[in-house]
Amino acid sequence: MASEGLRTICLAFRDFPAGEPEPEWDNENDIVTGLTCIAVVGIEDPVRPEVPDAIKKCQRAGITVRMVTGDNINTARAIATKCGILHPGEDFLCLEGKDFNRRIRNEKGEIEQERIDKIWPKLRVLARSSPTDKHTLVKGIIDSTVSDQRQVVAVTGDGTNDGPALKKADVGFAMGIAGTDVAKEASDIILTDDNFTSIVKAVMWGRNVYDSISKFLQFQLTVNVVAVIVAFTGACITQDSPLKAVQMLWVNLIMDTLASLALATEPPTESLLLRKPYGRNKPLISRTMMKNILGHAFYQLVVVFTLLFAGEKFFDIDSGRNAPLHAPPSEHYTIVFNTFVLMQLFNEINARKIHGERNVFEGIFNNAIFCTIVLGTFVVQIIIVQFGGKPFSCSELSIEQWLWSIFLGMGTLLWGQLISTIPTSRLKFLKEAGHGTQKEEIPEEELAEDVEEIDHAERELRRGQILWFRGLNRIQTQMDVVNAFQSGSSIQGALRRQPSIASQHHDVTNISTPTHVVFSSSTASTTVGYSSGECIS
Repeated sequence: MASEGLRTICLAFRDFPAGEPEPEWDNENDIVTGLTCIAVVGIEDPVRPEVPDAIKKCQRAGITVRMVTGDNINTARAIATKCGILHPGEDFLCLEGKDFNRRIRNEKGEIEQERIDKIWPKLRVLARSSPTDKHTLVKGIIDSTVSDQRQVVAVTGDGTNDGPALKKADVGFAMGIAGTDVAKEASDIILTDDNFTSIVKAVMWGRNVYDSISKFLQFQLTVNVVAVIVAFTGACITQDSPLKAVQMLWVNLIMDTLASLALATEPPTESLLLRKPYGRNKPLISRTMMKNILGHAFYQLVVVFTLLFAGEKFFDIDSGRNAPLHAPPSEHYTIVFNTFVLMQLFNEINARKIHGERNVFEGIFNNAIFCTIVLGTFVVQIIIVQFGGKPFSCSELSIEQWLWSIFLGMGTLLWGQLISTIPTSRLKFLKEAGHGTQKEEIPEEELAEDVEEIDHAERELRRGQILWFRGLNRIQTQMDVVNAFQSGSSIQGALRRQPSIASQHHDVTNISTPTHVVFSSSTASTTVGYSSGECIS
C-alpha cells in the first residue's frame, strides 16, 4: 500500500470487562496493550490533477522541486513519482530523516557544509523528516558553495513547525486555508487557494516585473543616448540645437511617463517559463540589451545627422541651419524632430523583447494600454507638427514628407531584425551594467578607509560628549559663584565643593568609552559633578 502512495492505518480493539473499574484513559501505555488487529487500511490523498503540469513547468523554468514530508519513504516516493518530481532513469536520492542526519553530521554530531553539498544536488525526496531537518536542508542549500551562484530557495509550509524554514528561505509560501498563523507570519507570500499552481503564477509575475523594468531601461537609455548626442553635437556645430526646449519636453514625456506605462503593463505569458532563472547578482542590463541599445542608437544617430546636414537637399527645402534668432520654424528642423519622435515610437515596439526574440509583435494586442499609448502618441505628434506652430517650433509638413518620416521610423523595426542576427557572443567588447560591487571586488584600501571613517566618527562622538559635559560644568560653576555673592557668603563657601572634583573626574572621563549612558535630566548634575573644564582636558 505504501509503495502505491497510500497512508496505512491499523484498526484494532480491546475488550474491557464491565464489572471492573474504569481504566485510566490518560495512561496510554496501559490502554494500548493486548490489542486485537482487525485490518490494515490504506488512505489515499489523491494528487490534484493540475499539480503534475505545474511541477513540469517549474522544472522547465529551471526550478528544482524537492519533497520534504513526514510520510513513509515508500509513500513519499510513490507520490513524488505521480507528481513528476521523480523520473525513471534519473540519478536522484530519496532519504529518510535519520539517514539524512547520519550523512551530514561528523563524528561529533556537528553538521558539516561539505557533507550537505554532497547530498542536496541529487536529493529529491526527504521522508520521515522533522522540522529541524527541513530547516537544515534549506540553510544548507543557501550556504552551499557547489555552484558559482548562490542558490535561491523557496519553501512551502502550513504548520507551526514550518516557521523556521519559512523564515530562513529566500521566499516563504504559506497556505492561506490550512496554514497556521505562525506559518503565515513567517512567510513572505500567502497562497489563498493552497494550490501549487499559484507558485507558478508567482514565478511568472516575478519574472514579468523584472523584464518590464529591463524593457523600460532599454528603451529609455536608447532615447537618452541619441537625444544627448544630437542636442550637444548639433549645438556645437550649428550653434543651435536641432531639438528645441518644448520638443525635448515632449520627447521626455514619451520617454518617461508614457513608455513606462506601455512597457510595464505587459501581462505575463507562459514563454517566461521557457528560460532559466536570473542569478542573484546578474546585471540589470545584459549584454543583449547593451547590443540593442548601441545598435539602435547608431541607426538613429545616422538618420538624424543625415537629415540635419543633408536633409534640405534631399527634400529640396530651405536649410534650417544658421537661421536668424527669431526666424519662423523651418520645415527642415521639423522633419528632423518628426523623424526622431517616430523612430522612438517604433523603437518602443522593439523594446518589448529583450532576449533577442525576432517577433516583436507577439502578443501586442493582449496589452490594450500599450496599443492605446502608441496610437495616442502618434495622433498627438500629428497635432503638434501640423498645428503646433511657433510654440512647438514646428512647420506644417506635406504628405510626402510625412511618409518619409514614417518610413525612416519603421526602419528601426527592420534594423532591429538585423541586430538580432548578430550573435551576442561575438561582441566581446560589450559589457554588462547594473550589478552591484561584490565584497571580494572591493580593494582592501577602500575597506581600510571605511574602517578609518568609522573610527573618526566614534572620536567625534566622544569629543562631543566631553564638550557637552564641559559646558554643563562651566555653567554650573558660574551659577555657584552667582549664588555665593547673592547669599552674602564668602568665596570659600562657593569653593567648598571642589573636593568632589577628584571623585567625579573618573566618572566623567569614562563617558568616552563605547557604552550607553542613560540618566534623567533631574539627576544630571548629581551624576556629572561640578568640575571646571580643565579637569577633563
